[in-house]
Amino acid sequence: MTQTLVVVVLFVGAMALLPWLVRRVQQRQAAGGVASGGVSRVVSAVAVGPQQRVVTVEVGPEHARIWLVLGVTAHNVSCLHTQPVSPVPQAPAASPSFAQEIAIAVSSGAGKVSNV
Repeated sequence: MTQTLVVVVLFVGAMALLPWLVRRVQQRQAAGGVASGGVSRVVSAVAVGPQQRVVTVEVGPEHARIWLVLGVTAHNVSCLHTQPVSPVPQAPAASPSFAQEIAIAVSSGAGKVSNV
């Protein structure tokens, strides 16, 4: 009788700890994925029908990111195109303001009127 009671108590205790254990394992796996640089993100998604979408996803390690253009339906995911992500372009040199342009034109003599 007491052996059966001990087995039942251990079983109920294990069932009560199971959700906590699953959550803990999932958190460890998620933290491992972030550290390895395997994070992906959805860049855009466009609906082309009631259950069809074209989705652009950025995947890969930080130094070699790739955009995948995917066709997504209720039953299938197809890779339509792949493209490496170009590095962020550098900001162009600041162009002079209108006042600076006028000052340059006046100082170079472009504003002088010639008598012909």
